[in-house]
Amino acid sequence: MKLIKVLIVDDSKLVREILGEVMSHFLDIEVVGAAKDAFEAREMIKNLNPDVVTLDVEMPKMDGITFLKNLMRLRPMPVVMLSTLTQQGADTTLEALELGAVDFIAKPRSSELLGNLTHFNEELHQKIRLASKVNLRALKTSSSKEVCQFSANNLNLKHQIIALGASTGGTEALRDMLKMLPANAPAVVLTQHIPESFSNRFAKRLNEHCKLNVHEAKEGQIILPGNIYVAPGSKHLLIKYVNNQYVCQLNDGEPRNRHKPSVDVMFDSLCELPSAHIYAGLLTGMGNDGAAGLLALKKQGQYTLVQDEQTSMIWGMPGAAYRLNAHWVDLPLNRIANALLTNISQGSAKNTPLRTLDETLE
Repeated sequence: MKLIKVLIVDDSKLVREILGEVMSHFLDIEVVGAAKDAFEAREMIKNLNPDVVTLDVEMPKMDGITFLKNLMRLRPMPVVMLSTLTQQGADTTLEALELGAVDFIAKPRSSELLGNLTHFNEELHQKIRLASKVNLRALKTSSSKEVCQFSANNLNLKHQIIALGASTGGTEALRDMLKMLPANAPAVVLTQHIPESFSNRFAKRLNEHCKLNVHEAKEGQIILPGNIYVAPGSKHLLIKYVNNQYVCQLNDGEPRNRHKPSVDVMFDSLCELPSAHIYAGLLTGMGNDGAAGLLALKKQGQYTLVQDEQTSMIWGMPGAAYRLNAHWVDLPLNRIANALLTNISQGSAKNTPLRTLDETLE
């Protein structure tokens, strides 16, 4: 068995020791070094060639964000950020993901460091293993500034809904895809696996990039064209048809597929809307959340797609849907927005979806 070589970068000696101790019990992981600052880390990366780096944001001499910028420019590699679950921590972590970090994990509070870290240990192990398998080609974020054109023709946009699900790598994939949608696009509902303290900041950052207005979904909020509704990090987002309007409903039920919010819960609620035309997609992410729901939508004749393996940071969720044949087409990230809008403009949901231009030429 090839061991995953990990370098720990953290200015706290206690945290470095605890992370080293925790990872010493992972049979498939070898801690090859522990650096107290970015300059030590730079030399250790050169000499030790780690597979994954765990990186603290707040460090002396050079902060984690500056170090990450340099690292991703000079030597792109999988990085898992250690983050605090605060508003400031959310902003910094989302910036790190934008720069190319694979994932993040909440740093244990001081009171927890010497206590029971079972949940933290399991999450850390899972995220390091996941990071070691990411598609390095997908670590570079898209620079596309294209905005897709959209003609609504005689469609009633009220009944057209784009629905998206994503997990690991999804914050940036969603940003790169959604910024291509024009302001007159139909409503978008999306579920991204994200902590409760991060979802509002994620929605605000999306709003800075998108032509559509982005909201963290609220209970009873009316779904209107030209708007994006993001599931809160602590509740499932369901879509209901009430008084001749589509509205957001937030559900505090049990996690589905270990996730809350869950993509499958959102997709299942869309299956119950008899008058809606749904255009659904699964983007990069770990696990299989959303695959069953996407298949159910396809069986109803709705338009479904998945992000392809080549452009997905983690081809878990879209791959699971692909294996179920829950999609009409799998596409690179930069073609998804156009495919959705093309099919919407032709009103093809609940009918045979259009073939893409590339398929027609083959």
